[in-house]
Amino acid sequence: MTQISSPPQRLESWIAYLRSHSAITRELSAQLQREHGLTLNDYEVLLHLSHAEAGMMRRVDLAESILLTASGITRLLEGLERAGFVCKQTCSSDARVSYAKLTDEGAQKLSEASVTHLRGIDELFLGRYSGSELATLAELLSRLPVTGISSSACS
Repeated sequence: MTQISSPPQRLESWIAYLRSHSAITRELSAQLQREHGLTLNDYEVLLHLSHAEAGMMRRVDLAESILLTASGITRLLEGLERAGFVCKQTCSSDARVSYAKLTDEGAQKLSEASVTHLRGIDELFLGRYSGSELATLAELLSRLPVTGISSSACS
């Protein structure tokens, strides 16, 4: 087995990134839970649906967009359905396909929660950097993969 070594200073930025990401997402989720009864994943589902055509997406596409498994999205949607924020919609042309559809109550909950969430993002992240620092950070982060890494990157 090959051991990968890296100078400690190179790993410092990686460790700082992981720790800050974990702390920020944990706090954002806690704020949403405390003030609106939503998890960060709940919020993200409502947000994706709000931007989708007719406020609905195939459940499999929704799972992929928020990086959940099929069973994970099913559990998450069940809770949002019980709360009345999402409803299940079937496809008229293919009974095997089902959609998650944002309800009026879900759109209202998203609107309320967005105020809290955006305030949290500003306090925990955006407000700590200048405009030029944010532009540089966005450029640097754009180099990172945003979905699965292809096998050719590992050869």
